[in-house]
Amino acid sequence: MIAVIRKGVSDARVAELCERLRERGLETHVSVGTYQTIIGLVGDTASIDIRLLESLDEIEQIKRVSEPFKKANRKFHPEDSVVEVGGVKIGGGTFTVMAGPCSVESEEQCMIIAEAVKAHGGAIFRGGAFKPRTSPYAFQGMGREGLGILSAVKERFGLPTVSEIMDAHDLPYFEDIDILQVGARNMQNFQMLKALGKTQKPVLFKRGLSATISEWLNAAEYIAAGGNENIIFCERGIRTYETYTRNTMDLNAIAALKELTHFPVIADPSHGTGRWQMVRPLARASVAVGADGLIIEVHCHPELALSDGDQSLIPRNFEMLMDEVRQIAPAVGRRA
Repeated sequence: MIAVIRKGVSDARVAELCERLRERGLETHVSVGTYQTIIGLVGDTASIDIRLLESLDEIEQIKRVSEPFKKANRKFHPEDSVVEVGGVKIGGGTFTVMAGPCSVESEEQCMIIAEAVKAHGGAIFRGGAFKPRTSPYAFQGMGREGLGILSAVKERFGLPTVSEIMDAHDLPYFEDIDILQVGARNMQNFQMLKALGKTQKPVLFKRGLSATISEWLNAAEYIAAGGNENIIFCERGIRTYETYTRNTMDLNAIAALKELTHFPVIADPSHGTGRWQMVRPLARASVAVGADGLIIEVHCHPELALSDGDQSLIPRNFEMLMDEVRQIAPAVGRRA
């Protein structure tokens, strides 16, 4: 349920109204926009008499929200949310690029790639220390040692870092990582999502392999319901009958999420295609449909990469991608 506040009502009166609503057992979320203030109400709203609320001087209108996801809903928070990490903003008209290797393989590898990422305009460094792999015999990542390398990259280049977490018990090891990535395989790992909801660390939330947009939004609600509203959605392609590409990049989802949620939405054309030759075209398309940023896999020697070399760009191709997206971003209201 949403309560639209009349224009001219003071902040003090809004706070008093929220207190009265909380006494009725409702959780309140105030969203102050440029032209309108609303209060999102979560709880047993079915027992609330709408006519009684609408009779209050402070309230202009009451609306019911039919969707099961509330805190992630744009109706609750009409203006775009901005997630800020290490001085870098994601969302709110800013276009942000995260880039780096699929897997942390060595300190030397990461330092070389980070230098190229920063030189060409990447704002956040990505690297997997823990890797969920289909085969138990494939490279599983360097684990805690890899996280240490990411910390060294941040110290040297001043780039915030993002890395995938696979188990809530590993949270203490990620203290120096700026953004926690929830991968496709863990999108509905509800116990881990609840644990992430108790932190205030930004969460890069990837879409499940075959998840619907509704399932994706409701899964994110677990994080928001726990109190952590620093969420960044990431469209990384879904599994379809097509075998030419690794996944099918769902550009529809980017446009849909920009309509349905106030949280930032970025795109991952590396996983969305699985082919380095297609990463730049899909990156351009993602910007054009309204993405707030990209996450790109970059490797100096993709042919030697321990994971996902086929979809990794060499630094020169990453530079070309950055030049291209900078030209498109302003046309769709993004500051690159």
